[in-house]
Amino acid sequence: MTEVKSPEVAAPAAQVPDELTPGPARWHGLRPYAPLVALVVAAIVPYSTLTLPGVFDGPLNSPGTLQLLAICLVFGGLAAGYDLLFGRTGMLSFGHALYFAAGVYGTDILITKFGLPLWQAALFTVVGGTILAALLGAVALRTVGIAFAMVTLAFAQVGAILVARNFGGWTGGEEGLPLDVSGLPPALVGVANTVNLYWLALAYLALVVFVVHRVSGSPTGRVLAGLRDDERRIGVLGLDPYRFKLVAFTLAGGLASGAGVVYCLIVGGASPHVTSSELTLSLLVMVVLGGPGTRWGPVLGGILYMYLDHRLTAFGTSDAVNSLPAFLSHPLSQPLFVLGTVFILAVYFFPGGLASLRTRLHPLLSALPGRR
Repeated sequence: MTEVKSPEVAAPAAQVPDELTPGPARWHGLRPYAPLVALVVAAIVPYSTLTLPGVFDGPLNSPGTLQLLAICLVFGGLAAGYDLLFGRTGMLSFGHALYFAAGVYGTDILITKFGLPLWQAALFTVVGGTILAALLGAVALRTVGIAFAMVTLAFAQVGAILVARNFGGWTGGEEGLPLDVSGLPPALVGVANTVNLYWLALAYLALVVFVVHRVSGSPTGRVLAGLRDDERRIGVLGLDPYRFKLVAFTLAGGLASGAGVVYCLIVGGASPHVTSSELTLSLLVMVVLGGPGTRWGPVLGGILYMYLDHRLTAFGTSDAVNSLPAFLSHPLSQPLFVLGTVFILAVYFFPGGLASLRTRLHPLLSALPGRR
């Protein structure tokens, strides 16, 4: 009989284990250094003359651009501190602007009215804001849920009324209180020194991220996460939920007062809008937009929100918007309308905020050529 040979079929290529494949996996080893790289890049921004038309009005090292970036960095840190309450502990506070306002007005009053040097004014303001948060938190945390939110809102409204009525002749009332720059170090005065204020804002943001990250990774942070998920279980374990929530509330208030110190130096004074409840609602939007309970989400949300808040004001008065029909130009000229629309779309399409963007886009990126 004639032997029939089957046609030869090429053997499939050997599969290399994922852990041995170069490419995306190798970047995992570099991820711990990403924050340091981002910090270095942000620190050298003032040395760049790069111009981004439509994004900023001037080059990156221009005073106007650096001031806008400094404000964005401050609110990125402020949102990260607020996330310590909302995203990581599950406490919805409507009065967080009070401690930010305490930092702004405290610094301004101590320098302008009492003539203290900056370092003393900043120290007394941060300590005073922390003590204020501890005292008010000790009262507010006797309640939970909506009652807690309403009590914090009531405290904030008291602060707003005192500022608006020029309590003791210290706050300047509705006109605000300009900062007496004669009591400041020369390195922080003048348009030419805006770069130093930018670096100060960057240092504040780095400090807040470091503190929040350390707290979240500590045993206290794990208890706070347990309080967010199931407070009764923490009590069953023999831990006192009230004490841990008070620690988070006090720490967040102290970080907010520190933001007020830096913000006062950047804008050169204090104004009543920092005491409004709308500011706390803006912080809530920043955290939700970025992703509550994540490491970088609130920071990105705070930076993006403040950037849009400032740039949309100029966009609303531009010739491009004014040339549109009335039914389009009128809503587009209102920054809050545009911000609200962006927020609704972001929540609808990315419920986890900006922090979940990479996870949601991973299937799409994996389908691209060269990523398989």
